[in-house]
Amino acid sequence: MSDNNQLAGKVALVTGAGGAIGAATALLMLARGASVVAVDRTAASLDQLERDAGPGASLHLVNADVTSEASVAHYVAEALKAFGRIDVFFNNAGVEGKVSPIADYPLADFQNVVEVNIVGVFLGMKHVIPAMAAQGGGSIINTSSVAGLIGSPGLSAYVASKHAVIGLTRTAAIECGPQNIRVNSVNPGPIESRMMRSIETQASPGAAATVHDQFAQRIPLGRYGTCGEVARMVAFLASDEAKYLTGGVFVVDGGMTTS
Repeated sequence: MSDNNQLAGKVALVTGAGGAIGAATALLMLARGASVVAVDRTAASLDQLERDAGPGASLHLVNADVTSEASVAHYVAEALKAFGRIDVFFNNAGVEGKVSPIADYPLADFQNVVEVNIVGVFLGMKHVIPAMAAQGGGSIINTSSVAGLIGSPGLSAYVASKHAVIGLTRTAAIECGPQNIRVNSVNPGPIESRMMRSIETQASPGAAATVHDQFAQRIPLGRYGTCGEVARMVAFLASDEAKYLTGGVFVVDGGMTTS
């Protein structure tokens, strides 16, 4: 099966679809033949995705808050109403939070990261799994991070949340295997994106470029990844080419976590 049609006929639900990785993945899935339900809390970013997709794209936009169970139930219902099924769920919405030592980390900011990155992932699976089970199976890809595998100073909330996503992924893979639902996580390293610009700027105000270079030097391939490189891994995990893969932690990090 060629890359150009490996998702033909599938319906993909993407949260955080207005962000860098979410948008790149939604556009790639459209290009590979899927119909896409794009979910984001920011209407303007969804409008931009629609413009980038172009006229005639099989794209349905839903403005929703992944931390609200009612809102999550709504986006799942909208997906089923628009296309009748959900074959792929890219459970991707996330935030980086503050960069600050644990002793100084504001509780409200920590809780916000937990709400989006853990509760949002949990609620998404809670409401998508029954729909997939009813249709005979599907593929769920949760966005974790290399921060789900290693520590990183100043990012306690983000690191804790991304470790939790891997735990949720592995648990769901065990629970959902008998229902022919595959559940994996994708774990990007530093990616050229707004999120990394935010982390770099917070880590060293006025010297973000230096932080960027320091991060890049820790990567064996010597550079940040691109959103497209993550999107291609997600699209593979969504496809039938990966039909025996579940419970996996798939790292896209240029070798960063090898040492």
